[in-house]
Amino acid sequence: MLGYYFQGLMLGAALILPLGPQNAFVLNQGIRRQYHLMVALLCSLSDTLLIGAGIFGGSALLMRSPWLLTLVTWGGVAFLIYYGWGALRTAFSKHMALAEAENMGQGRLRIVATMLAVTWLNPHVYLDTFVVLGSIGGQLASIPRRWFALGTVSASFLWFFGLALLAAWLAPRLRTVFAQRVINTLVGGVMLFIAWGLAREGLHHLAVLRGTISGI
Repeated sequence: MLGYYFQGLMLGAALILPLGPQNAFVLNQGIRRQYHLMVALLCSLSDTLLIGAGIFGGSALLMRSPWLLTLVTWGGVAFLIYYGWGALRTAFSKHMALAEAENMGQGRLRIVATMLAVTWLNPHVYLDTFVVLGSIGGQLASIPRRWFALGTVSASFLWFFGLALLAAWLAPRLRTVFAQRVINTLVGGVMLFIAWGLAREGLHHLAVLRGTISGI
């Protein structure tokens, strides 16, 4: 059964490694050393819920509900534009130190709310967990499916805690004004690029829905 575990571990790692809203947020909190382990834990637990739902039957619900998929997609577009614009605004701020001090002043509840948003309002996480992992894990028998799910969950925990701890360790070098400008510019650009791609997908979903409604 270890073969199924490592299959899930490798696939989970491949899906989670690219820079996205979750990774960017964990990275920034690690650099600030501000509740970074709490953020890593909550991201991992959220992924565990999504992975479990996708592999053990939730993928069917998402694929049968185009309205739900469209709603999630446009919610993600709106949030990513907001998050990306905020990062770029910080990057090009004339008073970078004041902008970072503002971010450092965020309370625990606001950090938790942002973490939930970057996780649950990101349509890619549903495509990864429900469509990709769900379609592969859903075909396995009961016991292999559990080992496969455990492997993907392990990848999530290892990655988020590793990223948070590494960012905190490198914080003295990454907390300089120049480094923060580069990081925020990169994060903002990636978020807006993802938002643009999701908007294209959202327009496609709307076209499909219109075609479905007109055909009724």
